[in-house]
Amino acid sequence: MASENYKTAPQPETTTSWEKEPARPPVAPPRPPPASHLALVDVVLRFLLFASALVAVLVMVTSKQTEIVPIPFYPYRAPASAKFTHSPAFIYFVAALSVVGFYGIITSLISLFSLLRPRSCPKVVSHFIIFDVLFLGVVAAATGTAGGVAYIGLKGNSHVGWRKICNVYGDFCRHIGASVAVSLFASVVLVLLVLFSIRSLTKKIPK
Repeated sequence: MASENYKTAPQPETTTSWEKEPARPPVAPPRPPPASHLALVDVVLRFLLFASALVAVLVMVTSKQTEIVPIPFYPYRAPASAKFTHSPAFIYFVAALSVVGFYGIITSLISLFSLLRPRSCPKVVSHFIIFDVLFLGVVAAATGTAGGVAYIGLKGNSHVGWRKICNVYGDFCRHIGASVAVSLFASVVLVLLVLFSIRSLTKKIPK
């Protein structure tokens, strides 16, 4: 019987679109690049620059000392004071380190903001190297002039008849020496800032 031998062809299995391809998870937005260790070092060095400049200025401006010294009318003696305002080199030192300290705290805040948000102000941070080199020269000049005057006060100069004063104004000379030493440390910090800035800039140059 023909009706019994008749067989229908198997129907192909149909699947919906969601059965063919599994749903893809949502793509997360790209994360900002991680902060470089050079950026963290930059923030620390700039804070050290501010701190060293501030300490150098404070030590210099508190270097006043009054002693009883002999006057030309022997055997009379009179009080005489020694302070940083008596030397133009020390005045320049205080002015220069004050500007450098202000520069240090401003750049520290900008670098910290750039560290927290790496894409916020990269161009501003990259231009810091220009001012770093400029203020390195300022601090080096101030340290050299103050150190030269301090050396004359410590040793004197017999060739021109300049007498030493540190045997009389000991505390004053110790303040001056400590202030010059701290400013020398600030110069070293600026040198390191220049080197780190150069290294960070070279990393941005395409090879």
